Amino acid sequence: MNKITLGISSCLLGNNVRYDGGHKLDHFLADTLGQYVDWVPVCPEVECGLPVPREAMRLVGDPGDPRLVTLRTRVDHTTRMKRWAKKRTAELEEAELCGFVFKSRSPSSGMRGVKIYTEAGMPNSTGSGIFAHAFMKQFPLLPVEDEGRMHDPGLRENFIERIFVYRRWQVYIKEGGSLGGLVAFHSDHKYLIMAHSQKHYSSLGKMVAGAKKMRKDALHSGYLGQLMEGLQLLATPKKNANVLQHMAGYFKEQLSAEEKKELLEVITSYHDSLVPLIVPVTLLKHYVRKYQEDYLARQVYLNPHPLELMLRNHV
Repeated sequence: MNKITLGISSCLLGNNVRYDGGHKLDHFLADTLGQYVDWVPVCPEVECGLPVPREAMRLVGDPGDPRLVTLRTRVDHTTRMKRWAKKRTAELEEAELCGFVFKSRSPSSGMRGVKIYTEAGMPNSTGSGIFAHAFMKQFPLLPVEDEGRMHDPGLRENFIERIFVYRRWQVYIKEGGSLGGLVAFHSDHKYLIMAHSQKHYSSLGKMVAGAKKMRKDALHSGYLGQLMEGLQLLATPKKNANVLQHMAGYFKEQLSAEEKKELLEVITSYHDSLVPLIVPVTLLKHYVRKYQEDYLARQVYLNPHPLELMLRNHV
């Protein structure tokens, strides 16, 4: 698969575009994930015409529609930012993005939890930065995250898993988006979806089963919407252990009693947070190769993202 295209707040790549003339380089994003990604950097403040350095700003007023105002001189840049954001999000339609990483707590780019102040200067509520809000409204199904939350291993894995799923969906659509292709896509992602939500896996299965009765565009949008909604739910040790046990069942005829015992013990140790997910997955992949279990070999769950990212190595 070619590199994935992701949007990112420019300062996270080490570009000196922040209000104080500095940056917020994130080494994991720039150096590690960057090996698999073509980044599209965006700095709302600079791109809408503000200088570097510049006066700091914050969100003020109505939590439902806050204004972007400078701290000291009280200059209102809301109209300028909204006009630019509308134009920029339209341009990003052509970029075939698979997701976006925002700068946390930024009044322009914060995805969530950005402080909104009263006119008297007191924090009153929280919301999204103006550009981030416009972006998420324009691309409601795209995986998005902020760099602060990605320091959590579970949230990091969840986001990266979703961007690779989205990229595989783009490939499916580019190859014609046929019904047979959708059946194959759904089949290959079976255990990955189950690890996030059994409910969504069941509803997606029903949608595929009744696909002949749906218009193609409605089928694609409906499937993708439910798929991305389900994948936002975190895959917990309990849900992963259930999937691992299902997959282990494919080898009940081939494995010896001792091998079955070992596999069950490894899955249980993972469930009890004694070993990372990579341990039972590696053992299952060994049996998949050894016994040439073709159906499991196609399961994205066993290889959802590059092994070098080590996203399943945490306990």
